[in-house]
Amino acid sequence: MKLFDRRTLVAGALAALALNSLPAMAQGWPSAKPIRVIVPFASGGTTDVVARLIGQRLGPALNTQVVVENKAGANGIVGSEALAKSAPDGYSLVIVAPGHASNVSLYKKLPYDTLADFEPVMLLLTQPSMLVVHASVPVNSVAELLALAKSKPGVMNYASGGNGSSQHLAAAMFASMAGLDMVHVPYKGSGPAEAALLGGQVNMMFASMVTALPQVKQGRLRALAVSSEKRSTATPDLPTVAESGVSGYSAVAWAGLLAPKGTPAPIVARLNAEIAKIMASPDMKERLSGLGAEFVPNSPKDFDGFIRSEITRWADVVKRANIRVD
Repeated sequence: MKLFDRRTLVAGALAALALNSLPAMAQGWPSAKPIRVIVPFASGGTTDVVARLIGQRLGPALNTQVVVENKAGANGIVGSEALAKSAPDGYSLVIVAPGHASNVSLYKKLPYDTLADFEPVMLLLTQPSMLVVHASVPVNSVAELLALAKSKPGVMNYASGGNGSSQHLAAAMFASMAGLDMVHVPYKGSGPAEAALLGGQVNMMFASMVTALPQVKQGRLRALAVSSEKRSTATPDLPTVAESGVSGYSAVAWAGLLAPKGTPAPIVARLNAEIAKIMASPDMKERLSGLGAEFVPNSPKDFDGFIRSEITRWADVVKRANIRVD
């Protein structure tokens, strides 16, 4: 037998063995091994909060342990790369945000293929951001903010969770559409960015409602508007940015769960089903809806289509706002 033929037979046998092991892997999942959920941002942000809320409930539901691991860096790329290189066995997951889609346009080269290297599991939530300013900033509306920023070009600044983050894109689009000259101050995650805003080190931010709303209620931040097309049920008296003078403005944050490419379909389906139950439970619905977040049941295929649409959407925003990430 020729060497080529032998190699072909061996490769075929290994491939068949791998395929045959997938059903057994799915049937034995999960075992006593803990499930790792990577949060590609610093602790304290929306993705971190959501990951821990889900982890607390998913572990008991699957009779195993769920460990949340923060791997911040490069607008989520560090954590996503770690997930892409993980074994597709159902024990490694990552929660991603809009940056997962916008990074395709922001970076010349990524260490993974955004569409080919992951298995979409579920879109966990969508949520409008809240345009907030530090309590010391002398404005009470978007109109007053626009007037102040235009009177001091290059002086007003805004925080974000990093270059190309959802907060950066939301604010850059706001400044571009309103004709403002503002300074971007990036941090390593939305948690540190919001901490800087609370400390008065920056003027404003498009912050997560999950973490910003409690600060607004305490009077430490002042809310001016929400970023969605319609008003939020959590803050019905707060206008949208669009109705406050920046016509056509809309930017909604989201969080979703991915597994490594090749994770067996039965495992992905089980994760989708169990997490859907968690997200639809009365306590989670109350916790999220009270903060403006919304969950709608969706399939892995639905989430895949959503990611593709977000890649197209943010590519247009990045081009129009001329955003560059070095």
